[in-house]
Order: sequence, then C-alpha cells, then structure tokens
Amino acid sequence: MTDIKEKLNEYIRFTEDNLKKYNLHSEAMAAQKNLIDAMNYSLEAGGKRIRPVLVYAFCNALGGDHRNACAPAAAIEMIHTFSLIHDDLPAMDDDDYRRGKPSCHKAFGEAMAILAGDALSVQPFEIIADDDHLSSEQKVKIISCLAKAVGRAGMIGGQVIDMENEERTDVNEADLRNMYRHKTGQLIAVSCMMGCICAGADDGTISAAADYGFKLGLAFQIVDDILDVTSTTEVLGKPVGSDEEENKTTFVTLYGVEKAQEIANAVTDEALGCLEKFGNDAFLTALTEMLLRRKN
Repeated sequence: MTDIKEKLNEYIRFTEDNLKKYNLHSEAMAAQKNLIDAMNYSLEAGGKRIRPVLVYAFCNALGGDHRNACAPAAAIEMIHTFSLIHDDLPAMDDDDYRRGKPSCHKAFGEAMAILAGDALSVQPFEIIADDDHLSSEQKVKIISCLAKAVGRAGMIGGQVIDMENEERTDVNEADLRNMYRHKTGQLIAVSCMMGCICAGADDGTISAAADYGFKLGLAFQIVDDILDVTSTTEVLGKPVGSDEEENKTTFVTLYGVEKAQEIANAVTDEALGCLEKFGNDAFLTALTEMLLRRKN
C-alpha cells in the first residue's frame, strides 16, 4: 500500500506542476491578469486530482509513458474545475465554499467566476492540439472523446438533468443512474479513455476502460450522497446537507445510508471486475477501493 500511495502522490505532484505550466502570467496577457488569477485560484485549490490520475494510470497500465499524457491529464482537470466554478454559482448550487476555501465567485465576483469557468472550458482543447507528445490521430481522437464527454450528451447534459430533477417528486433509481452517468461518469470515463489513447490502445480496450470509468463514477457519486449526510463541512471542504436543502433526490433519500452503501459496494465490485482486461493492475485496483472508503 505504501508503494501505491507513493505512486498516487507522484501523479498528483506531476498534475500540479503541469497545471502551473499551462496557465502562466505573461506580458502579452497583462490585461487579463484578474482572469488568470481567478482560473488559477480554482485550479490550485487542491482536490483529489482523480481524473488526471486515471489518465496517467491507464496509460501506464497499458505500457505507455504517463509523461506523454500530461496534456489530456491537465485538460480534464481544467474541465472539471470549470464545472465546479459554475456549479457553485448562485444560479446553480449557490455554494460559498469549495475545498475549504471561498468559492471562485465569492473571491472574484460572479462575472469573473463565469468567465474563468468559460476560459477553463476551452483552454483544454488548445493544450491538446498544441501538445508535442501526441500524434495528430491521437489528438483528434482525444478531442472528440473529450468534447462528447463535456457537452450536451455528457457532463453539461447531466447538470441539466440534475437541475430539472429538483423540480420533480418522482425521481427513481433509474433516473439517478442516468443523471450520475452523465454528470459524474462521463468525465471519469473519458479520463480512462484518454489514458488508453495516449498508450496507443485499440478501440476494444478504450471501450473497456470507459465501462470501468462509468461504474467508478456511479460509485463515486453514491459515496458523495452518503458523505453529504454523514460528514462535516470541515472534513468535506464544502457545505454538508446541501442535497436536502436543494430538494435533491439521492441514493440516500431513496434508500437510506446503509442501503446506499451496499449499492456503492456492489458497483465498486463491478468496476474492479472491469480491470481484468487490464491485468488487474495493482494501482488501479487500490485506487478503486480507496475511493469507496474515502471521507471527503
């Protein structure tokens, strides 16, 4: 387990260094200083960095060099961060804190937060297109997969489903699974897919990685549902009890904490089963189990 933690920390450090490299201040963009500050404020706020870690881990599991996956790994973290900035806005979840710090709109104002999120939603495609490690074919494949995972059929579509579900009183488990697949699962699945593409994997292997990612995303979101009622603001780094306040149906409101945990356990087992295609990679197996047991 010590080796696994060391590898995780190595991937996280690599992610932090890359994120700083891709969004530096420059004389040419002196007039946009406040925008870059707002982008970096949220990018550098910490977090688990699970999505870039999955990019690196799948690349390595297939015999690739994770250092060649730095652009898509940074890209997915930028996309994730943009979604969090917009999610915290008053028009969305109206959360004042993220990762233990004031949300971007609280630190920089709503207009600048919206623009910082906008900038972080498009910069990923620039850094992938300009990357020196990937072939043209890999870039096109990654950009296509990432765009689909973010847009109307992906994470943003999931946000819409989530928002409209708040107005419903008949949300069931199938509705929740559909919403979680889009809102959370798509970005996690595409992280796994991009790692495979960076390693030169075939379409069957990429598809198998996506299957794992969707299952991991579902388990991840169910655990989030549980933590929203069992954790504290200090431990979680964001307000707890927000699901109930916003009238959200979750696996906990449907089934209670104990049954929700049983479902998370079962879905995690399904995700672990998907790793057989990847030689039951030790790091990915340990990461999957760790995310089930997480406290924040």
